[in-house]
Parts: sequence; C-alpha cells; structure tokens
Amino acid sequence: MSVQESIEGQLQAAFSPLHLTVRNESHMHNVPPGSESHFNVVLVCDRFEGVRQVARQQQVYQVLSDHLASGVHALALHTYTPGEWQVRAEQAPASPDCKGAKPTG
Repeated sequence: MSVQESIEGQLQAAFSPLHLTVRNESHMHNVPPGSESHFNVVLVCDRFEGVRQVARQQQVYQVLSDHLASGVHALALHTYTPGEWQVRAEQAPASPDCKGAKPTG
C-alpha cells in the first residue's frame, strides 16, 4: 500500500469526510523520483463545526502521526466545514511552486 493510500484510509476512517482529496506533491520538490514525502490534503467534514483551524489541523496531525514521524516531510492541510467548503465553491487553494524543485522536462 502506498503512503498516499494509507493516508487516505486513515483520514477516511477517522473523519468520515464529506470530501477528501489527498495528492502526492512530492514531484514538485527536490526529492528522488517516486518519493512520497509531500502531500496536499483537502478534508471536509461535519466534525469541524465550531472548531478553530489550528485544532482541526492538530486532529489531522494526531491521526497521521506515524507518517509524520517516518517519512512524510510536508503536509499541506485544507480543512473545512461543509458550509465553508460550499462558500469556497468547493475549491482549495493551489500549492505554490517549490523554490528548491528540480526543473522538469
């Protein structure tokens, strides 16, 4: 099982999200090909109602603590309530380019 699949499974089990996207963005960074070290997560669930962003992120970090301790270097988190997600037109911000990324092509 890939790290991405494991992250997806753990978040699905812990949060029962209305929307979940986990993208491996390692290729956008200066890492060896095939790396699974940089991820972007969009997580929408009812459980975040009334919970501040920092506390939401702490909940996600707790669920993924084993990954963060063993190889996941970066985790971009976008956590929303269903209402917040709707206001955003179901769009999360794009990840910025990494200044240390190797040029592609």
